[in-house]
Amino acid sequence: MKALLFGSASLIALALGARAVLRGKAAGKPPPPHPSEQSSRTLTRRYLQYFLVPLWLAAGIADWTRHRATHIETTTGAKETLIHLLMLAEMGVPVLAGLLLEINAPVLALMYAAFFVHEGTALWDVEYAVTRREVTPVEQHIHSFLEMLPLMAAGTISVLHWPALKALLGLARDPEPEIRRKREPLPLRYVGATLGAIVLLEILPYLEELWRDWQANPGRLVPPEQERLAAIGPG
Repeated sequence: MKALLFGSASLIALALGARAVLRGKAAGKPPPPHPSEQSSRTLTRRYLQYFLVPLWLAAGIADWTRHRATHIETTTGAKETLIHLLMLAEMGVPVLAGLLLEINAPVLALMYAAFFVHEGTALWDVEYAVTRREVTPVEQHIHSFLEMLPLMAAGTISVLHWPALKALLGLARDPEPEIRRKREPLPLRYVGATLGAIVLLEILPYLEELWRDWQANPGRLVPPEQERLAAIGPG
């Protein structure tokens, strides 16, 4: 249900963005941005920077606490932790692109591709975890945030850079398809704070989890008891 709500919100945002662009071009050459439009873009950008990104970070640390509560080092072990680190790397690519690169069709394509790859890895993660430890309803809700927030972020970026999305969909030509750094870089303080928060709240906790896995089962991706149960099979 929550995934459906997140997806619907993204579609509504995209539809509103399309309506605004079409209305602006109905009379031919679009007029200079109205102050209210500039204000809306600023609010949308702040929604992305100061709501969606922090919420994604909070969901990540919440998921780590659920792993700790279910004693991952004695159930799914280092294998699940490594899968989560893989998913973090998959999402790190579009995050870095959004922070550092000019948004155009290739960068949007990268963001959406990373989302779908992440979804496939998330499915692998859950299929593995549910057979070896309890995945509570609370953890499943946390997963829904971790899965849909990247899509909402990509949708919000698409609204802010509508010509790039049109070029990606083949509805227009991208005048500057080269991947390049932002002409107007984001404030260094924001970029540094975001990257620092990712290291502090995402990378370090999962490395700590990996260390606990290794201490509990040196040299093994899966705890020995779980390997034995898997070999026996159900029943």
